[in-house]
Amino acid sequence: MTPTRPPTTHDGPLRERRDVLELLAAEAERARTGSGRMTVLRGATGIGRSAVLEAVADDGAAHGMRVLRARCSAEDTGTDLATVRQLLGYDADCRPEDRPGFGRFWRLLRSAAADSPILLAVDDAHLADHLSRRWLAEAARRLDELAVLIVVTERSQYDITPPAPGLAHALSPTLVHVHTLAPLSCTAAETMVRDRFGPHAPDAWVDGCVQACAGNPLLLRALLDDLGSPTRDGHAAAGFPDNCADLYPGAFAAAVAWWLESAGPGTAAVARALAQLVGGQLAYGQPAEGQMADGQSAYEEDGVELLAGVTGADPARVSGWVTAMQRLGLLRPRHLRDDPGPGRIRFAHPLLRDAVLDGWPRPQRQEAHHRAAAFLYRRGGTAEAVAGHLLQTPLVGTEWAVDALQDAAATAARDGRAGDAVDHLRRALDEPMARDRRAEVLTELGSLEFTAVRSSGIPRLTEALRLRELPRERVQATVTLCSALAQRGEAHAAFDLLHDLDLDGGLADEPLLARTVRTASVLLSDHDPEVRLTVYAGLRDTAARSPALLGPAEQALLVRYEATVGLLTADQAMRRIRALLSAPEDPTLTPYLIGTAAAVAQWSDALDDADRLVRFGLAGPGLSPLHPMRRALLNVQLDTAAARGRFAPVPAGLGADGVPADLAAPDGPSNLRAHSLHALVESGRLADAQRLAGQVDVQDAHDSWELNRFLYARGMLRSASGDVEGALDDFLECGRRQTARQVLSPIVTPWRSAAAECLLALGSPQRALPLAEEEYRLATAWNTPRVLGRALRVLGEASSGRRGHELTAQAVEILRGTSEGSELTAALISRGRKLTAAGQRGEARSLLREATATAERLGAVRLLTLAEQALGEGGARRRTARATGVGALTESEHRIAGLAAAGRTNAEIAYLQHLARRTVETHLTSTYRKLGIRRRSELPAALDPDPSEVPHGRVCRYEPPPLDGPKNSISAMATCFKAEAP
Repeated sequence: MTPTRPPTTHDGPLRERRDVLELLAAEAERARTGSGRMTVLRGATGIGRSAVLEAVADDGAAHGMRVLRARCSAEDTGTDLATVRQLLGYDADCRPEDRPGFGRFWRLLRSAAADSPILLAVDDAHLADHLSRRWLAEAARRLDELAVLIVVTERSQYDITPPAPGLAHALSPTLVHVHTLAPLSCTAAETMVRDRFGPHAPDAWVDGCVQACAGNPLLLRALLDDLGSPTRDGHAAAGFPDNCADLYPGAFAAAVAWWLESAGPGTAAVARALAQLVGGQLAYGQPAEGQMADGQSAYEEDGVELLAGVTGADPARVSGWVTAMQRLGLLRPRHLRDDPGPGRIRFAHPLLRDAVLDGWPRPQRQEAHHRAAAFLYRRGGTAEAVAGHLLQTPLVGTEWAVDALQDAAATAARDGRAGDAVDHLRRALDEPMARDRRAEVLTELGSLEFTAVRSSGIPRLTEALRLRELPRERVQATVTLCSALAQRGEAHAAFDLLHDLDLDGGLADEPLLARTVRTASVLLSDHDPEVRLTVYAGLRDTAARSPALLGPAEQALLVRYEATVGLLTADQAMRRIRALLSAPEDPTLTPYLIGTAAAVAQWSDALDDADRLVRFGLAGPGLSPLHPMRRALLNVQLDTAAARGRFAPVPAGLGADGVPADLAAPDGPSNLRAHSLHALVESGRLADAQRLAGQVDVQDAHDSWELNRFLYARGMLRSASGDVEGALDDFLECGRRQTARQVLSPIVTPWRSAAAECLLALGSPQRALPLAEEEYRLATAWNTPRVLGRALRVLGEASSGRRGHELTAQAVEILRGTSEGSELTAALISRGRKLTAAGQRGEARSLLREATATAERLGAVRLLTLAEQALGEGGARRRTARATGVGALTESEHRIAGLAAAGRTNAEIAYLQHLARRTVETHLTSTYRKLGIRRRSELPAALDPDPSEVPHGRVCRYEPPPLDGPKNSISAMATCFKAEAP
């Protein structure tokens, strides 16, 4: 295709061309004295070759030279001597056999030169026909005795298609002078912009013009014509444009199109592929351990081969073109200060990239992405890289496309990028696939859509269920759909759907599937009190009549139920759980057993064991986002973190990035929101807590256990904010709902103690005492330090006289043996207040100071405030500085502790800090005391608490230990428990 010249643009003065103009003026002077020569001006498209040639011609004419011009074009390449005929204006036949000088043309030139000096100006000689190029080369050999100067412009730019040898290729340097025109410098380009826009032009516009045109005069003048004035119509306020749609009349896009057409179809294809495939940026990967001498990433070859694979070009030529375009400034160089990424190539400005793509049809763009995806798949590229291109293509019709999209979705979901995973799976549904495969994709997509947006996903899961035919697959699909329905508040519909599975006797010969349905029904029933009572009644009846029908998973659920009703002690529950973990269980039901065991372990204060079980369960295979036990395991993880009493690290974003989406309902109450609310209250961030509570719609929420948990947390907020009556309402409503579910034990939510404290604050000890006594009775039945100590504390607060003193003292004694500090802090405060009221202020101050130190270490601002108030009531002087915790460290202590936590020895720290080794040891001793630790290995966790131990939703990465015995046994997990019950 013949390049079409761009529209004429404003010329202006030739900048940074004085050297070449002076050179050509000297050559013209020499030619006028009768000693001619040829000069070849080389340069890239748009660099200004023609403008320099015109200036030389005008100067020659002004000095009395006769100027003969020829402009070569691709249309003339098939006509012999077409360029020579343009120059000399002669149409007679001439053949190469008429040498020397091709006969009449040479004689005609000699005759003309005898009359006056001649300047032959030949533009774009690279497009001249073969015979004309031979004639010009032959003429160059005979010009030394003629008053003739031949000035030829020739395109010299590295293109994908190798060019023909240049005109001066076969000539001696004594016969031809070659000059290559360089791009304009940034200073010259900036001067041109300010000349057009004025000295007060916005810097952003000046920089944008310089970058978008990369020193190319043709592109710069075209862009200036399009932009007009930056102050007209408020354009400057809108910022420098990034796409050609903001330019009118389009001279810049036309100039870029001319540049591409001049380079040839191969170069244009590679340029457009670079612009389209990766947004104008070619990232080759992370740097190797060592970089090449020029800073080039060792992975750059992969990116070049991608462009070559998509366009069908020679990789060596593509690599050379990339390098050449960087030197010209059209592509951005590697490793700039503002672009530290390794091995990155991009167009100099988004506007230039958009102009390269301008007019490229959408089907061709999609085809480029298709080829890129196929190339990367063949070369073993990452699934996400392949899927990224597939998202930009229509139907591919191959199985590998679905594989790549599913793998990419799994990676994105694992990294917490649910939106990306949804996009990949939606695109996968466009591909043809077998019925079972489509059901699998629909299930994955429905699960992700539901966790991201509660109103979505269920239609996908319903369609997946219709596609399932085998009993096992139908059961799995039904459980997933029912999990979504239950979480949305449709527990009755979920229960009916599970119940209908076995109505026709389809599971009569599948006892394992029947157990799976029964176990899922029990677990999902927690979302509705009425369904829960019905399901657990049936489970208990089966256990009484036919205990052999219940496997370890169902029996574990019974243990959990009996614990919440108050029928078991913690020792009894843990012994039964250990026995069940040692029994063989089918892998399908193993997650139910693990999750239930983790919940019981957390209630039993076996927090380390609960953590191990959670990690083990989440690392297991087949735990989809909507598997009932995935949510249960994540909630146990939150509960365990809260039980440790560390409130300072509140979940980042309160359920936004970094928190599993399936734990954060958009508007409704959830366990995550409850823990976040509680953490904010304990951290003293009441304003943030009020905002979070205001985002949750309690009125329209369905009656789930998570609503009860949120009501308790909101009661804590109201109490801390001074709204004691509102807090009491929340605690009593939480209790009413829990009692309706037959959840009586305080191991789930200690609402009685909280309500009793509110009643005491309101001056109603007669109403508080029965609640505290009932809490104590149930806590004694469970008999763990945390639950029993809390109940003793509140009962002691509600009791007067000697009994109150004894009960609070027992609470402190019981809780001192535990590693958890929040309940101990509260007990110390209660005991201190009792002693203060009894006049034993010395002993009270000792306990209250211990409470302040513990609260500081935990970051429990609410408890710290209460402890300091109690100290003030006892006449103690208010402290002016923190005594414990990270905040109590001096600057030197914090710096030295950081180095020690990073693994530095005392000697190394002393050398780095210019201190005596003894000084380092003294600082570390003080640090250990303030942080409440005993050894160096505890420093990292004390300075920066482990995210797995705070109410944060991100799941820990964990490699489960190998399981001994048969594959359907999890007996190895039982060894994770302590030998004795807590």
